[in-house]
Amino acid sequence: AEHIIKNIQWTTCDSFTVHRGWQQIEEYISTWEIHESWLHWSEFLQEEELKYSKRYHYRACFSIPTRRKPIPRATASVYFIIEISKIKPATLPVEVFFTLESSRLIHRPGQCRFREKWLKDIIENKIILMERL
Repeated sequence: AEHIIKNIQWTTCDSFTVHRGWQQIEEYISTWEIHESWLHWSEFLQEEELKYSKRYHYRACFSIPTRRKPIPRATASVYFIIEISKIKPATLPVEVFFTLESSRLIHRPGQCRFREKWLKDIIENKIILMERL
């Protein structure tokens, strides 16, 4: 079955703010096909100054609290970077990419479909590790 890769209209470099970046990450996460039992919170982490761009780092932390376990045993983080070019026209959209905790693979919105299994795998692996310790 073919799946539509969802994305949002990302803001332009000249209208970017840290808060707007956070809002857009929230809007993008809302397009993911994940079960409603997943809860998350997100935050701005830091600004990084590079020669030709500025990068803004964010984290979204996911878990599935239940009535029996309102405090989850483990969480899964997704790290976002919004990059603002210093050399490209400011009217272009920001560059956005994200990685999952424990993975170095870089994903770009609009180029891959987010999989709920990625979050489940991170949490399952953490629980297995905790049980071994």
